[in-house]
Amino acid sequence: MTVGLVSMAAVAVAAVLASWAFNALVYLVWRPRAITRQLRAQGIGGPGYKFFAGNLAEIKQLRADTAGDALDVGSHDFVPMVQPHFRKWIAIHGTNLLNLQFYLRKLDAVYHAIVLTLMVPCSICRTHVPVLVRCEAERVHDVNVVKQVLFDRNGLYPKNFGNPHIARLLGKGLVLTEGDDWKRHRKVVHPAFNMDKLKMMTVTMSDCAGSMMSEWKAKLDKGGDVEIELSSQFEELTADVISHTAFGSSYTEGKKVFLAQRELQFLAFSTVFNVQIPGFRYLPTKKNLQISKLDREVRTMLMNIIKSRLAAKDTMGYGHDLLGLMLEACAPEHGENPLLSMDEIIDECKTFFFAGNDTSSHLLTWTMFLLSTHPEWQEKLREERRAGSDLEVGGIRVPEGTALTIPIATIHRDKEAWGEDANEFKPLRFEKGVTMAAKHPNALLSFSGGPRSCIGKNFAMIEAKAVIAVILQRFSSSLSPKYVHAPMDVITLRPKFGLPMILKSLVV
Repeated sequence: MTVGLVSMAAVAVAAVLASWAFNALVYLVWRPRAITRQLRAQGIGGPGYKFFAGNLAEIKQLRADTAGDALDVGSHDFVPMVQPHFRKWIAIHGTNLLNLQFYLRKLDAVYHAIVLTLMVPCSICRTHVPVLVRCEAERVHDVNVVKQVLFDRNGLYPKNFGNPHIARLLGKGLVLTEGDDWKRHRKVVHPAFNMDKLKMMTVTMSDCAGSMMSEWKAKLDKGGDVEIELSSQFEELTADVISHTAFGSSYTEGKKVFLAQRELQFLAFSTVFNVQIPGFRYLPTKKNLQISKLDREVRTMLMNIIKSRLAAKDTMGYGHDLLGLMLEACAPEHGENPLLSMDEIIDECKTFFFAGNDTSSHLLTWTMFLLSTHPEWQEKLREERRAGSDLEVGGIRVPEGTALTIPIATIHRDKEAWGEDANEFKPLRFEKGVTMAAKHPNALLSFSGGPRSCIGKNFAMIEAKAVIAVILQRFSSSLSPKYVHAPMDVITLRPKFGLPMILKSLVV
């Protein structure tokens, strides 16, 4: 009897191992090579596939080689620093590029806006099988291919979600959800970003900026010019704004959430170029334990904010901000089928705490960098204020399961689309609006495009305008000699060594 049970167990284990080995053979060998052959038959080149790791080792090495580089202050071409593999491979293999990155699961491509004139993308997309990179660096009409992907409403280009650490950072909110879940989440969240509500938020945004300006003025009143590191200041400011406008709390209450998310951001991004193997995130490694601890802390702090709002419901209601709308959606009166579960609300809180702080702060940082290197525009602005299946994409038959990566930073420097001055700071190109700024109306992708474009676009732009207006009314700025122009990406693009700035008080 015992021998029989042992034999049955051995057979079961052998069957599981055989199944795992077969699946590994399919995903590690057969499928990458089959898709490679199919795309190369259509003239799509790329670096060769390496067993198990794809092209990840080369990407990591190229990034390491540029880690200590710095740009001239007048240069905005940061692609060789943050996406050196694209720059190298496009030069060798052309603008339609096959990039083999092996992941056992899929990872989401996240699009965030940082700043219009610098035209900064979010992180690089990672996937589990061959990636077809449509790099529109030579032909303007290829922007139509990008439009085909981003404006699709039929679910033909699903997101490629896979890195569990990124998911812990962002939560499975609007950024990571798909299909009906995405529609349900957006239905709840969208009213918080209508223009009437956003206009009411402008006062709060200006007040938060005014408090920061008062601190700067106090330092200047002591005499002389003052050097202030602006990137950290803007991180605090945007955290304060999103806390007040979306969650009804002050920066002090939300500070621990932001600090934990920032630490989690760096840890999560450090895993992006690693092979993602199912189950490995549960191993008790130092990094995994640290990520789990931070995730628990963030979740607990968000739950406490939610509990405080619920405790005041009977006297003050749920509120009309983002948190209030989400709590209303899962209220008991909706019965057994609330629009959002409590776990989904926490995930959306993660998404908006991160997106409302991180991307907006870098938008302000890079805007002030550009204004400080082009002081004539500071004065111009002051004057203004005074007054899923096989698909065919772009003629290429794309096998099912192949992810499409859009190298936004490269498109934003395409001289065929933007003209010979594509790398120059030229705000007047947007004088007639975004759709008229380039030779193609959809060439600007700072906020992505189509039905899944950034829901917080108007919020971010209104916040930036309000803050920059307050700053320019009171101060002039110039770069500190200490500044080193070394953009780096940690999901979003940030100055590696901060943005030290010399401020002078304006006599009004």
